[in-house]
Amino acid sequence: MLRPKIELKTAAQIDEMRPANRLVAECLSRVQELIRPGVATRELDQFIERIFEERGARPLFKGYPGKVPFPAVTCISVNEEVVHGVPGDRVLKEGDIVTLDTGCNLNGWCGDSAITVGVGRIAPDLQRLVDVARNALDLAIELLHQRGKYRKWSQIAARMEKLVHDAGYSVVEQFVGHGIGRAMHEEPQVPNFRARNWAKHDFWLDAGLVLAVEPMVNMGTKDVKLLDDHWTVVTADSKPSAHVEHTLALTPSGCEVLTDRSAFA
Repeated sequence: MLRPKIELKTAAQIDEMRPANRLVAECLSRVQELIRPGVATRELDQFIERIFEERGARPLFKGYPGKVPFPAVTCISVNEEVVHGVPGDRVLKEGDIVTLDTGCNLNGWCGDSAITVGVGRIAPDLQRLVDVARNALDLAIELLHQRGKYRKWSQIAARMEKLVHDAGYSVVEQFVGHGIGRAMHEEPQVPNFRARNWAKHDFWLDAGLVLAVEPMVNMGTKDVKLLDDHWTVVTADSKPSAHVEHTLALTPSGCEVLTDRSAFA
């Protein structure tokens, strides 16, 4: 099996990654207080940008290369928008679901995380979609604690995909998670499904591995399309999508959630 070149982090390096990831976790925890009907997505992005500026952190997303450089520090995706939504004048409405995905570099190390939350009271089917996405990520974390039983990522991904499919939903396959460290995107690629090319891309779950795991779960088809802004990705059938993400560090004792938000709740 050909393995991607993966940089395992030392315990000292994982310690150095904590501040960036704690800051991302803090931002996503605090911004939830602002998510309500009548708020424009630009306001949420500006809130997070101010925190990064105050703490001396460099946003990872703003200016990210593309046909058009990404214009904001946060990807904000609403309802049928899957990922990479561009903040702007869109005003959130009661019953929407909104995903906020952001990351920063602090002291040379990166942090990355995403949440999907409801705006006001949301319909039960939307809440179930969000819950299933969260459950898929929680399952990955739980299984990564059991590395004696689950030694390769493909085993984790297959269980995540089964959970989503058993709920009647689909997993987006055009976008996957990634390794993270001094750069936002490092090897390996981290699918949330059973990839067809595992022989080339599967990897061992070794201590020192740091991954951004980010299931994207669609209510309908797994297919997506890109909008004319060159960034926003939406579901092909216009049905809702939920996206969640944590940066996870594999240690000799298990799996640590570096972007854990519980301390800021």
